[in-house]
Amino acid sequence: MPPTIARLLGFAGLLPHIAVVLVLLERNNELRFFALAMGYAYAALILSFLGGIWWGFAARAERAPGWLWVAAVIPSLIALASFLPWATGEPWPGPSLIVIGVALIAALGVDWQLHRLGLAPDWWLRLRLPLSLGLGTLSIAMAAL
Repeated sequence: MPPTIARLLGFAGLLPHIAVVLVLLERNNELRFFALAMGYAYAALILSFLGGIWWGFAARAERAPGWLWVAAVIPSLIALASFLPWATGEPWPGPSLIVIGVALIAALGVDWQLHRLGLAPDWWLRLRLPLSLGLGTLSIAMAAL
């Protein structure tokens, strides 16, 4: 079982996305673009944060596999690349939210490997599974709303 504080803070991390979805469900809302932008920014930050956690697991390991160092920088690169359409005036943030949402869910593959290799705590997947699925799904839902 994950530590109580990790569970509480982890699930509290879903609240910003839940709030954004609630705002988006209210059609013709003047906060729509603001909510989408904040939801995208938060999801991109969390994706980058996951990479930082993986880097920490690699740094802590006596002999971390080489792929883990590479995997640890990919989330930040995906987050940055998903920002490019907005920065260049292309349609945004729907496609970027889908990219981030899919990446958050796909990150479970790295989390599973960390658990399998014993590089993450025993409770790691029990926390990461609902959080990654939750944030990833909410990000994709934002793009659809």
